Amino acid sequence: MPTAHATARHISKGGRASYNAPMNRPAPAYTRGAALAPLLQERIVIIDGAMGTMIQGLKLDEAAFRGARLRDHPKDLKGNNDLLSLTRPDAVAAIHAAYLEAGADIIETNTFGATSIAQEDYGLAALAREINVAAARIARAQADRFSTPERPRFVAGAIGPTPRTASLSPDVSDPGARNVSFEQLRHAYREQADGLLEGGCDLFLVETIFDTLNAKAAIFALDELMEASGERLPVIISGTVTDASGRILSGQTVAAFWHSVRHARPLAVGLNCALGAAVMRPYIEELAKVAGDTFISCYPNAGLPNPMSDTGFDETPEVTGRLLGEFAGAGFLNLAGGCCGTTPAHIAEIARRVSPYRPRQRHEPIFTRMLAA
Repeated sequence: MPTAHATARHISKGGRASYNAPMNRPAPAYTRGAALAPLLQERIVIIDGAMGTMIQGLKLDEAAFRGARLRDHPKDLKGNNDLLSLTRPDAVAAIHAAYLEAGADIIETNTFGATSIAQEDYGLAALAREINVAAARIARAQADRFSTPERPRFVAGAIGPTPRTASLSPDVSDPGARNVSFEQLRHAYREQADGLLEGGCDLFLVETIFDTLNAKAAIFALDELMEASGERLPVIISGTVTDASGRILSGQTVAAFWHSVRHARPLAVGLNCALGAAVMRPYIEELAKVAGDTFISCYPNAGLPNPMSDTGFDETPEVTGRLLGEFAGAGFLNLAGGCCGTTPAHIAEIARRVSPYRPRQRHEPIFTRMLAA
């Protein structure tokens, strides 16, 4: 039985239920992206593919990344893909449009590494919020251009893991060492999410999670933002299995990962990146079984890395599409798409292959019903 103090912590000053409220308490209604939940029950929804792969294909030079604004910046900026939302917004918009034309229902903002922690590597931490606002506005404009009453398109504010980990030591000789704290992560994620919200995203996507403690900092930051703003957006949480042991880097199995984040009551939980669909199958199947009261997402890499390939990965659109079609046929999926190495051609093929199948159906949360009674 929760104490009065514990219960009070789940109610905001305005009387709104907190994002981390007990599982048996009804979730507040979404103020954005409300059409996504019923859509996930009607059909398998398509999310876009890799932004980085498409940017790499443009073969932009250092000057393109810098633009006029950062011409004299003291650090190299080539490879800072998030910065292109400021210096080459036309390129980012064109990539979003290509994925929407391929059939994506959801496009992700170009903000995977747009926290102040990640941007600090380039000496651009002060631009983090501005990058997120700009990226969300670019995606919003393209989603609105392709949306129709019969087929709305959604913008997911992409929140990546940062290059630092709160659970693991960066020094093998000092297991207790950490190069980032929970509080630093919380602050960086709050700043990022605030910018994404201002820019017009419909939902938040906490993705490529290799450290659950980092993800918890992001969840905490989203909770704070939604309480402070009065907005309520769907959240999708997506982990990444890093090897054949079936665990994320911080050591959890996919079942343990789900139980560590389910208090956030995400609209969907899933897996992305990592090993490619062929190796991911047993782990997405396990997640579909244990996470019965939420939707399931899956957007894998296009197989394993291959430097000889144009995309840097093995799988053609036909291979990735066939594998995700098999997942859909087995009843695992509500949301499908691609990660590293995937292109609009991959997304079009995934959409075609999964379209004949019904989406996975959520199960009634037994314990929630018993507690509510």
